[in-house]
Amino acid sequence: MASLLYRLGRGAFRHRRAVLAAWLLILTAVVTCVVAFGGSTDDEFSVPGSSAQTAMDSLKKELPSAAGTSAQIVFVAPEGHKITEPRYSKAVNATMAKADKAPQVVGVTDPMQSKVISPDRTAALGQVRYQVSRAGLHDDSLTSLERTTRPAKDAGLTVQVGGSAYGSSKSTGHTKELMGVAVALVVLTITFGSLFAAGMPLLTAITGVAVTLLGLSALTGVLTISSTAPSLASMLGLAVGIDYALFILSRHRSQLATGMDSEESAARATATAGSAVVFAGLTVIIALCGLAVVRIPFLTVMGLGGAGAVLIAVGVSTTLLPALMGFAGERLRPRPGSRAARREQAAHSNGRHGGHGGRRTMGERWGRIAIRRPLLTLLAVLIGLLAVAAPARDLQLALPDNGSAPAGSSQRQAYDTVSEKFGPGFNGPLVVHADISRAADPQAAAAALVKDLKAADGVAAVGKPQVVDHHDAAVIQVIPKTGPSDQKTKDLVQHIRDEAPTWQQQTQAEVSVTGTTAVNIDVSDRLASSLIPFALVVVGLSLLLLMLVFRSVIVPLKASLGFLLSVAATFGAVVTVFQWGWLANALGVAETGPVVSILPILVMAVLFGLAMDYEVFMVSRMREAHVHGAAPREAVLAGSRHVSRVVTAAALIMFAVFASFIPGGSTMLKPIAFALAVGVFIDAFLVRMTLVPAVLALVGRSGWWLPRWLDRLLPDLDIEGERLAADRQKGDADGHGPGLPVAVGAAFREDPR
Repeated sequence: MASLLYRLGRGAFRHRRAVLAAWLLILTAVVTCVVAFGGSTDDEFSVPGSSAQTAMDSLKKELPSAAGTSAQIVFVAPEGHKITEPRYSKAVNATMAKADKAPQVVGVTDPMQSKVISPDRTAALGQVRYQVSRAGLHDDSLTSLERTTRPAKDAGLTVQVGGSAYGSSKSTGHTKELMGVAVALVVLTITFGSLFAAGMPLLTAITGVAVTLLGLSALTGVLTISSTAPSLASMLGLAVGIDYALFILSRHRSQLATGMDSEESAARATATAGSAVVFAGLTVIIALCGLAVVRIPFLTVMGLGGAGAVLIAVGVSTTLLPALMGFAGERLRPRPGSRAARREQAAHSNGRHGGHGGRRTMGERWGRIAIRRPLLTLLAVLIGLLAVAAPARDLQLALPDNGSAPAGSSQRQAYDTVSEKFGPGFNGPLVVHADISRAADPQAAAAALVKDLKAADGVAAVGKPQVVDHHDAAVIQVIPKTGPSDQKTKDLVQHIRDEAPTWQQQTQAEVSVTGTTAVNIDVSDRLASSLIPFALVVVGLSLLLLMLVFRSVIVPLKASLGFLLSVAATFGAVVTVFQWGWLANALGVAETGPVVSILPILVMAVLFGLAMDYEVFMVSRMREAHVHGAAPREAVLAGSRHVSRVVTAAALIMFAVFASFIPGGSTMLKPIAFALAVGVFIDAFLVRMTLVPAVLALVGRSGWWLPRWLDRLLPDLDIEGERLAADRQKGDADGHGPGLPVAVGAAFREDPR
């Protein structure tokens, strides 16, 4: 791998104009595709093969108006008045008549005629039905519906429009996200000591994000892509794009500070740090692509979109970045006497003298603290992480609804009013589909089913059966007593499904429950059931990959356990904020309650890759020092000395990027961004930079042990480019090629950062 990347880096440096032109051509191509094929995002959730989705698909064929999305219009009379007063009743009738003529509306239910009036007779609830799903609504359809409420408002009624047609809130803009980029620029400037050098990782990362987002926009015309997928891809692409470029560029500047030629340095930085970047990127990509095994389309698309963002970030870092190094030339070399030059020379001097050649870096001092009492450090970190992870036992999962929309939005106000005046179940009605084609008396079968449903525990109301045109099926609306994300609503859905065989025996009617609420419950259940198998796959993958890289048994086991600790602590933090409400106001959390169902599995996939990033960059330097004869503790300090500064900068940048998506994020994206920000912070600073050195110092030389038979079976990935240096020196000595200068080869072995 290192040899291939060496040639790639040198080629990009030499042919920098062609590489730049190629990326500009790619940008032009994706812009053209957006114009030609771009469509709109689709936030509909579906679970192919599930009971609710199968029933929904049948309903779309038999009674499209019942399978489409719907909106609610809530009318509330002024204080001291009743909604049934003639003038208010007339205003409600006029509004519903206008709503019936609104764009894409196929029918309405007038609350004054159907008697959907609150028990205190101060509110009425009208329903507006669409034949299309929420994604099929035109941009102005809901706005036109809201305009039809003018007669009711003119009469003095308070009117709110909500319902499933609105869905959860979307991101409120990207202004606050720019704060993450600003923080990244500050951190990069401090890290490099140069504003010019700091701008290069930002430029390459933004280029990769632009290609990714434009590519996803072009695919919306042919694929179902949720609005969260581009946000997630942007978040990941920006974070890993900056980090990957940071690792390669810092290696380049470190080598330049020791006097290496610019072209040779760019090639070697791409070969060594680039190898780790490719490996780290592949772990993220594999984990995100693994989301496809859950068999939920919108999650698969999110995973593939994020994987595409990471793949493009790797490509940009290993091609466009070396080309920009070529354009920059000597301007990237730290000036003699500058802080950056002194720091690199001190690190190089310490590396030669076992850490006693000069002033110790902050990373080395932290490493010494961690390994001074390794057992004490290990216990302290474990106790702290387990304490943070404890609330994860209360983790509850559900898909977002209008109850988590911003407090001032129309759909949130409608949701709250419906819950207060009618009961929370009216915000998430169930749809029972009964195939009565085999029943001896279809009407009697439907009536018996309605009677049993009314008697079921947890049912607030049951609507009149709506028989389809061919009289082979009936559709019955069931209103639960509890809200859409309440456990009792899930129990009611399961009860209906459990009773279906009994009803079939008694009436010959095949009963299934569907609707938005039931579909969302099935999505959450499948995600929850897939979590443990996915975790086993991810942990198993980490064990195998790290064993390949580090030729060790202890290192992969320690890395996997550290990853699980990070994930558990992250989930615990999510519960305290989004379920318990700690710091909820400060983070703009509109409503506490169950966490979005996709969060655990998605966060595990992303954090796995990011954790492996830091593991590779930290431990590879420790392993290299050990291979060259350093004692176990000195090897640990070598890694802390040379890599901690860059890993710290990378983690701070990634934390800032993820955290910047929290304030303006959608209901679905906000907890995901929070979890990723907290997870990166915990994994980088507590696990990789504290727990890892302590464990390796504690186990000593056993940390690098690998059975001989296993060593022979595993391929050597050569992440640090050791074979590259040896092969090129051999070629130079044999006269078969230009090779590396002897001095450069020695430096490669001694300090291949």
